[in-house]
Amino acid sequence: MARDYDAILLDLDGTLLTPEETIHPETRAALKEAEAAGVTVMVATGRSKTSGMPIVEDLGLRTPAIFFNGCAIWDVEKGRMVEERTISNRTNQRLHAWAAERDAQVIVMTASEKLTHEPRSEEERRNFDGFIDLQFVERDQLLREFTIRLSFLVNCGEESSHTIAAELEAAAGGPIYVSHFPLSVLPRHRTNPYSAIDVHAPCRGKAEGLRFLEETKGIPASRVIAVGDADNDIPMLQYAGLGVAMAGALPEVKAHADLVIGSNSSAAIAELIRERLLSRSS
Repeated sequence: MARDYDAILLDLDGTLLTPEETIHPETRAALKEAEAAGVTVMVATGRSKTSGMPIVEDLGLRTPAIFFNGCAIWDVEKGRMVEERTISNRTNQRLHAWAAERDAQVIVMTASEKLTHEPRSEEERRNFDGFIDLQFVERDQLLREFTIRLSFLVNCGEESSHTIAAELEAAAGGPIYVSHFPLSVLPRHRTNPYSAIDVHAPCRGKAEGLRFLEETKGIPASRVIAVGDADNDIPMLQYAGLGVAMAGALPEVKAHADLVIGSNSSAAIAELIRERLLSRSS
């Protein structure tokens, strides 16, 4: 008897992490069982390496981790980036010009730095809750080479984040990968009216994890389970053999999923692992 899937790609916030930003003990145990059985367990998150690696280390995972929505892959065992996509200098300049014209908050992320300008109000300051190792600099010091992500924090008002994302795509003047979400999906920002629009170099989003698994481990996408809850998870849910949405996922995410399971506060992921990865089919 052989199992149907050989790997699992897991989003962090809203998926693997509970609302308290912990990992359900049943899920933790099931992940260890899966690894012991030869299943490849990989994290695929929109977080930076700085904020994502503590979770990867806590789980004791040795598989490379996907950060920045697929634009960076960190080799845990070698302690270095094995892949990194950065925004071109010209595109970077155009996007900063858009931010200056819009007077928008922007966070600049490289492999080792996370920079922004001083907030101008208490509302703007609250937008930074939960950010790790954020450094404040003058706005004219934000233009950096080797930028992996530009995160624009915008109170969209009557506009939608889709509209702002389209504006940024036009302002870039070249190919980019954009993901966006309301900050209110994060537990500590439930009443926050702002949205985060994240701009990256062109890539396949978290589906880069599927490509990496096939290239490095010979595991085709058809034998991978991908689990997520937000717009930035759709690329990996679409192309994985089994795309799984959490109960609290956005409606458009559920529409792209093959299966919807319980909430991230429950043992739903543990149950999924034991049913789909640890029980053998005939």
